[in-house]
Amino acid sequence: FANALQAVIAKTAVKHVVVAAMGDMLGGLKGTIVNLVVRRVKKMVPAWSLPGHVKFNAALKAGTGMNFKPVKVAADDVAFLQYTGGTTGISKGAVLLHSNVLANVAQNALWIEDAFTVKPKPAHLNFICALPLYHIFALTVNALMGMQLGGQNILIPNPRDIPGFVKQLGKYPIHIFPGLNTLFNALLNNEDFRKLDFKPLILTLGGGMAVQKGVAERWKALTGCPVTEGYGLSETSPVATANTFSNGTFTGTIGLPLPSTEIAIRDDDGNDLPLGEVGEICIRGPQVMAGYWKRPDETAKVITKDGFFKSGDMGFMDERGYTKIVDRKKDMILVSGFNVYPNELEEVVALHPGVLEVAAIGVPDEHSGEVPKLFVVKKDPLLTAEVLTVYCRENLTGYKRPKYIEFRTELPKTPVGKILRRALRGLG
Repeated sequence: FANALQAVIAKTAVKHVVVAAMGDMLGGLKGTIVNLVVRRVKKMVPAWSLPGHVKFNAALKAGTGMNFKPVKVAADDVAFLQYTGGTTGISKGAVLLHSNVLANVAQNALWIEDAFTVKPKPAHLNFICALPLYHIFALTVNALMGMQLGGQNILIPNPRDIPGFVKQLGKYPIHIFPGLNTLFNALLNNEDFRKLDFKPLILTLGGGMAVQKGVAERWKALTGCPVTEGYGLSETSPVATANTFSNGTFTGTIGLPLPSTEIAIRDDDGNDLPLGEVGEICIRGPQVMAGYWKRPDETAKVITKDGFFKSGDMGFMDERGYTKIVDRKKDMILVSGFNVYPNELEEVVALHPGVLEVAAIGVPDEHSGEVPKLFVVKKDPLLTAEVLTVYCRENLTGYKRPKYIEFRTELPKTPVGKILRRALRGLG
């Protein structure tokens, strides 16, 4: 990324730049060879020039001769800016305070104790970290929770390299496995993954995007461990709700609010809706951000007068207090006045045995305003649009059926693995 920094550094106040290379921590000949291959053979590093930069290993060496000078930190000081995923628009910096982050770690620590009532906590916990550490899911659940529990994080540099990923999984007893639906699905389609020993697995945590029922059922059938789905955002440090681990089944919901957390389902006018009615999921609790960095206009749009954060996700709460997400508000498709939620379409189509991955968006239509369009990655190369059309006719209500089906070899995703619907809509 040094070339990206080179393009903008003149417009910033950055004084010091430390540049790390992939082989830096491998040491000696191995590190040198890795860096050479990455730069010269695979050509993964674009040319760059940053005068005055310091190499990572040189910075570490310089640091060993210095004394640590602690800085006084208060609970309401800014811990960091957590940038949103940008799946539906431009990323914004969520201002997370030390109190926000610590609150969420404490909330999760209390919640995770339920899992150890099913399987006892081992002496040495292993976490799988297949998410980038700058993502709030990994930052809180892997890094901070892992440290608090005294766990070891197995860092996976490239989770899209499924064979390499599975090879690493075979080296350790895996106890806690946070991930996304797309990752679980990819692993389930790998022969070597199915040969691994899953007896140590205590928790599979699903987040970041909706976990599809078909994927959850296949995961439990293979591993014996249910996918426990939770929900959160960069703005909520991140976890706001989660299912109980001892439940043992996939509920298809995002579970119950964490301790000290309130969930309200509200309409566009800010009124609370009855149980079972779909509205915007709003969250209040000690983990909710202070606001967006230097964007008071955007902060005002999402923080209500009574302190709730408007998530932008649409959902409903059932009579047990469990919340079900139907989709992102911005992704909703309006067909002749009827709301169609892409998640619902995707879950149905993903159950077709010939489908590997699917994404649904709305496209303009002169008769009904919008109509659904599917983008499909095939599992079965013989799958046709005609076959899928018949399947959708049998499993979806008329106005929810896709008018267009386009096959692709892959779907655009964020670095975390979330499908980028806005890219499919041609919005960048």
